[in-house]
Amino acid sequence: MTDPFAFALAVFALLAVPGPTNTLLAASGASVGFRRSLRIIPAEIGGYAIAIAFLLAVFGPLASAHPALTVASRLVASLYLAWSALTLWRGAATAGRGVHGAITVRRVFVTTLLNPKALLFAFVIFPPPGDPHLALQAPLFAGLMIGIASCWIGFGRLLARSASGIATPARISQGAAVAMSIFAVLIGSSAIAAVLA
Repeated sequence: MTDPFAFALAVFALLAVPGPTNTLLAASGASVGFRRSLRIIPAEIGGYAIAIAFLLAVFGPLASAHPALTVASRLVASLYLAWSALTLWRGAATAGRGVHGAITVRRVFVTTLLNPKALLFAFVIFPPPGDPHLALQAPLFAGLMIGIASCWIGFGRLLARSASGIATPARISQGAAVAMSIFAVLIGSSAIAAVLA
């Protein structure tokens, strides 16, 4: 995609929809607040940057030659999301006491690194390696990501404040764990379906 407006619109649409990383951003905003959650945004940027670069430069050519790699990568992502959901659920018990260690910079980085959205960014939205538009689109991508990540963190914080008693940090973390479990099942089942097809 070389048109800057179409690129920005596609990036915005994909980053704004709920997904594993956005779930963690909202849960962090709910549990530790907006300002303390800002530290995890660079982890999202780094995760997407590395994932997209790897997919464009290495994985794309390898997957063309070895289609089983695509299925294996989906299974790995599914297993990681399932493990992350379990850890997030267990960490929900301490969220209400302000001791919340489940949503770390590393967790956000790895979740983003394995996020299936990176495949769409790499193979549908970003131009191929060597295209001069790529260097211009990277800063636009990072800027949109910072803005949207901040909105997800703010949404989590707002939800925790406006529905106190109902939407406690512990319940939001549990809801985030359920959402991540659903993503894990969807990704894992698509990988299994690809194997059986």
